[in-house]
Amino acid sequence: MKHLFSLLLLLLLSPLALRAQAPTVVESSGWLETAYVRWQPVTNAQSYNVYYTGGGLVNQKLDDQLIRNYGTFYRADAMGLTPGTYTLKVAPVIGGVEGAATTTSSLTVLAQDRTGFAFSGARVPGAYNLDGTLKANAVILYITQSTKNTVSLNVTGATTNPCVGLQTILDGFKKGRDSRPLVVRFIGQITDLTYMLAGDIVIENNNLATGSITLEGVGNDAVADGFGIRVKGAANIEIRNIGLMNCNSDEGDNIGLQQDNDHIWVHNCDYFYGDAGSDPDQVKGDGALDCKKSTYITFSYNHFWDSGKCNLLGLSENTTQGLYITYHHNWYDHSDSRHPRVRFYSAHVYNNYYDGNAKYGSGSTEGSSVFMESNYFRNCKYPMLTSMQGTDVFNPATQRNDYTNMPIFSNEDGGTIKAFDNYMTGQTRFVPYGATGYPNPTVDFDAYVVTTRTQTVPATVHSAYGNNTYNNFDTNAAVMYTYTPDAPATARTNAMLYAGRVKGGDFQWTFNNAVDDASYAVNVPLKAALTSYTTGLVSVQGIVPPTTGGGGTGGGTGGGGTGGGSNASAMVHNFTVSGTTSTFYTITGNLSTSQGTVVYNGLNLTQCLKLESSTNVAFTTTAPATLTLVFNDAFSGAVKIDNVNQNVVSGRLTLPLTAGAHQITKGVTANIYYMSTAYALSTRNPLDGLAIKVYPNPAADEVTVAWKTQQAFSLYSITGSLVKTGVTNQSFDLKDVKPGVYLIRMRDEDGYLRTSQLLKQ
Repeated sequence: MKHLFSLLLLLLLSPLALRAQAPTVVESSGWLETAYVRWQPVTNAQSYNVYYTGGGLVNQKLDDQLIRNYGTFYRADAMGLTPGTYTLKVAPVIGGVEGAATTTSSLTVLAQDRTGFAFSGARVPGAYNLDGTLKANAVILYITQSTKNTVSLNVTGATTNPCVGLQTILDGFKKGRDSRPLVVRFIGQITDLTYMLAGDIVIENNNLATGSITLEGVGNDAVADGFGIRVKGAANIEIRNIGLMNCNSDEGDNIGLQQDNDHIWVHNCDYFYGDAGSDPDQVKGDGALDCKKSTYITFSYNHFWDSGKCNLLGLSENTTQGLYITYHHNWYDHSDSRHPRVRFYSAHVYNNYYDGNAKYGSGSTEGSSVFMESNYFRNCKYPMLTSMQGTDVFNPATQRNDYTNMPIFSNEDGGTIKAFDNYMTGQTRFVPYGATGYPNPTVDFDAYVVTTRTQTVPATVHSAYGNNTYNNFDTNAAVMYTYTPDAPATARTNAMLYAGRVKGGDFQWTFNNAVDDASYAVNVPLKAALTSYTTGLVSVQGIVPPTTGGGGTGGGTGGGGTGGGSNASAMVHNFTVSGTTSTFYTITGNLSTSQGTVVYNGLNLTQCLKLESSTNVAFTTTAPATLTLVFNDAFSGAVKIDNVNQNVVSGRLTLPLTAGAHQITKGVTANIYYMSTAYALSTRNPLDGLAIKVYPNPAADEVTVAWKTQQAFSLYSITGSLVKTGVTNQSFDLKDVKPGVYLIRMRDEDGYLRTSQLLKQ
């Protein structure tokens, strides 16, 4: 009897003990209108609640989808914050009850730099206000590897509703009849969708001036892997905080503004190698961030990682009127060329960091006017080039201009570059207009260097080919925006601190300046690292992992950033608020408001469902879950779950459930005030457990790639070129494969990337 009493006491006290275990925070920081916290897992926690306080708000709960599991730690990101001081609070949920919380120290949230032509005419591209908060009535979509094809939304003007799948939803906005601000949030590594447009995600909204769309990544590890993002016929679009790698779309650009766009802002993205194209200059992929036939554009705080061709600007516009773009605080990190390469446009290029560029910095052709201001050039071979004159045609071997054989980057008619306050070190050649020591420097010059920002370029200065002049857009008050440039050294620091994804992103790489400054060949180890990149993300709170061969559950939709996802919220039922109406539970029975009040999890519960002979609650789980039922505090007795009596102690029942159909019925007469079904946060790391088995390894003539089911796989060279494809669990012929090290890539049944290495003898 004594032992039984001790056991009962332990069972009663254990939930209290678990609730007392507060999370251990391992990292927290503010960032650009966001803040994040990482913490160690809490034993027996089914989920976590995370709140932010600051900006005049107290204990604002984050959407479930912003809380992610990385196996050894969890992370949550608060988004849409005004600049200021904040704290984040993390509380585990154990047995349906919120436990002891941990609050971070004070975190400083900084403002985004909203400068440039994209903000002309008081426009604010994207679904966020100038202060960083979401615009009114914004709709949030959370896109993960498991929801990319099943997320759904009703869109005004769409051909069919609901629109299912991300690209179908974006297609719904194409006609420009839905003016709600739309936020599409990528979580983790996203590979090709089932439905795309020539291998791209395409954003269109019929240039709707009252509409706005933001496509952004959550945290530091959102990746678009294998596809590009294309914008056309669109206005008020923002793309930010996404890493783009291994693009193999038909267009070939990581991000491309294709045509007829206005007021577009692309910032804080990481650009990595794409798949090799057919042309010799496409070995690193095609364009990283290109723009054609668009105006009022800002590209800022982007990080280009050894990109071959960074920024093509202009193609066949055939006019120099009305085309305006700003590039600022971009980090051209050992990238080769096109920073930018300009046709026709009026381009303000300021405060960028040119860091070890093997070919050239910026180039001007076809009558373009380019204002290069306060940039920092370190070992950029040719900082500025004007087509068919100056350094572009200078032959270093003969020390003469060679207009036939030596155009470095273009044989088109020239434009004009105005240059002010640029810092250069380590360049091979740069010719200012009229400088001594150079042949014919008033004709063969690279840029017209001014001594003050407001100095204009006289009409007597023109390009050697095409006789084009500078349009002085930058001193035209009717055109130019207000801005305060950094000094070049400060711009370099700020680009290194803030360009790319949050805190530099999850992909880390250190270039060898002694080699990489001058090399424009593919960096083989970098290419291999990108080809084999796999996310460390294990699961997302509130989103059920996909089952074998399936696509997960749908939704992943938030509403204005004020609550959890639709699936998670539907699985929590408060009878005081919702009565018997639910999209998750089918509830049959009678309600009562005369059975007393229950206080649970900060809620005053005054209405209950009476457990009677006719009462039935039915629901279906698609994965293992935990059921929590809340009764009157003094109630102890039986309730039937799936026709089996379960004992309720002191008004609470917490019970694990398997995946499948379930029912709650009467055991004894009782009153249910509140119930929740929470999917267990997955403890399975998709990168752990089963691994691709390759045998024999090393191999000579043939090899077997083993997996639990039959799946297609690809064999890549260490430089990322596709060698051949095969099928698992079958003999794979290697007789036509040269000796060396190769990468094996395979998508498993859940869409996760599996990789291994093979040594071919």
